[in-house]
Amino acid sequence: MKHYSDTFEEINRPMYIVEENRLRHNLEQISMVGKEAGVEIILAFKAFALWKTFPIFREYINATTASSLFEARLAKEKFGSLAHTYSPAYTDEDIEEIARCSSHLSFNSLSQYQRHHLRAKEANKEVSLGLRINPNYSEVETLLYNPCAPGTRFGITAEKLTNSLPEDIDGFHCHCHCESSADTFERTLAHIEEKFSRWLPSLKWINFGGGHLMTRKDYNRQHLINILKDFRKRHPNLKVILEPGSAFAWQTGPLVAQVVDVVEDHNIRTAILNVSFTCHMPDCLEMPYWPEVRGAKTIKNPDSTTLPHLYRLGGNSCLSGDYMGFWKFDHKINVGENIIFEDMIHYTTVKTNMFNGISHPAIALMRVSGQLELLREFDFEDYLSRMD
Repeated sequence: MKHYSDTFEEINRPMYIVEENRLRHNLEQISMVGKEAGVEIILAFKAFALWKTFPIFREYINATTASSLFEARLAKEKFGSLAHTYSPAYTDEDIEEIARCSSHLSFNSLSQYQRHHLRAKEANKEVSLGLRINPNYSEVETLLYNPCAPGTRFGITAEKLTNSLPEDIDGFHCHCHCESSADTFERTLAHIEEKFSRWLPSLKWINFGGGHLMTRKDYNRQHLINILKDFRKRHPNLKVILEPGSAFAWQTGPLVAQVVDVVEDHNIRTAILNVSFTCHMPDCLEMPYWPEVRGAKTIKNPDSTTLPHLYRLGGNSCLSGDYMGFWKFDHKINVGENIIFEDMIHYTTVKTNMFNGISHPAIALMRVSGQLELLREFDFEDYLSRMD
């Protein structure tokens, strides 16, 4: 059996590596929260959708959440259960097939409900319909990720609802978080109940969305369990659903890249890699957040660019801003050595692109046994398929 070093020096091409032992650890923690709190926790495909790992997930959870026709089909055809589906806008062309692939279907607006609810029910008489609500409260500071920012296109505010909900509405869907804590959820829940409590007795379920980062080391899972238990006592008629994405794949594996050149300008050294931030790690530029690099120390505002072994890391696309920096290494960076970006499984493979014709890194699963199982490689045909 082959064993891999901490620097993955045995790997000499770009590769995402999902580590099964870490994935199972997260699944065990999430499963524990669901069982102790008496709620259902499901996987959001928008953060992680590597369907070849679904047999592992099925040992711990029973359902997933989708935001499009393709994700709904992924749930039905690859995960093996109908999806909890929400989309900002369903189309006339897709609504019936989406409904057939869904156990739960939430509408973003009253106009979307009015346009599509009858056809959804005709396509699947068993589908449970819901509305996305907006409590006008979110502690997400980055506007790009704040679903309750002024002018948001997400959800229905309380003043837009009538005293009685439509007869075929069974639930509410509410998403206000992004990698948030249990304390944040507690404060948000107070706003949800304050604004929407009059309708809760008539519902069957409520979905509190994603962003509950319950597998982070400093997350207070017991506090979350207590919050959910107390809510269920106040509202025994409601089935409670959470659909985190990042929590499932949080710190479950790295992106391994290689240095292909080192250039210097104005005393700034940049190690150019065979991966791209804009293509393969887009949240680093969009969120933005600073990735951890194995064996290096983050220096966000260096006093001097002449410090020894201080480097920016640059991607291999033609986008001028395809770089981040700085990191301080304990040695001179050499062409051919590996650069390992930690925690690069969630919100990466689902968002990558082939801008500039740059190929995706391979995707592999590091089994508990230590064996590396190659799940997917990409070639020129994959690039061509995007241009068909």
